[in-house]
Amino acid sequence: MNKKAKYLLFSLFILLTIPDLTYATGLDNIVIGNDPTATVDSVRLLIFMTVLTLIPSILIMTTAFTRIIVTLSFLRSGLGSQQTPPNQILIGLALFLTIFIMQPTIQTIKTESFDPFTNNEITQEEAIERAEIPMKEFMLKQTREKDIALFLRVSNNENVNDPLDLPISVVIPAFAISELRTAFSIGFIIYIPFLVIDMVVASILMSMGMFMLPPVLISLPFKLLLFVLVDGWYLIVESLVESFI
Repeated sequence: MNKKAKYLLFSLFILLTIPDLTYATGLDNIVIGNDPTATVDSVRLLIFMTVLTLIPSILIMTTAFTRIIVTLSFLRSGLGSQQTPPNQILIGLALFLTIFIMQPTIQTIKTESFDPFTNNEITQEEAIERAEIPMKEFMLKQTREKDIALFLRVSNNENVNDPLDLPISVVIPAFAISELRTAFSIGFIIYIPFLVIDMVVASILMSMGMFMLPPVLISLPFKLLLFVLVDGWYLIVESLVESFI
């Protein structure tokens, strides 16, 4: 695992491991048998392994991954190309675009949280608190106030003056539904030119009396040609990246 992957893993880990979860459980006070240190280390290892299983969910819910993968799925559906590109290609492209977009946030977490923690300059609790700030800043920048107000109202926690004081349990779901809304808006725009081609081809086939020929077989080459001529992949990726700036 290279250094960037380690930094990403640590940032995602410390985002989920909220201080209250770790310290409220009193793990440091657990004593079993005659070796309390080994017991505490084993419990921490168990918690860490549990968190590792949640890494995919953290990646999806707290980064740019949701908007990118949903948009790419709409693109493939609009083209009507079935399983081309395959899911592995779309997920891989979405993952690396996510790393590219999140790189400034990851670098901030590395500088302000990860490096001081590895150098024993701050405690784990302080590292988590520092890491939450850049993650919140990224998510809040992409989140609608309406969505934040919804979860604040539901949680009966509306008296928050500073956005960075919002609990992470409010920021993450608000960010997620904002990302879904944005992705669906982009998907609607992507669908329009492909829908026009489908309608034109279907009308021509009906006027020629070719009712038994599926319009998708005829429209697919034209949609692919249009997508290639306008340099569609460049436009899609450019729009996704710039939507986070």
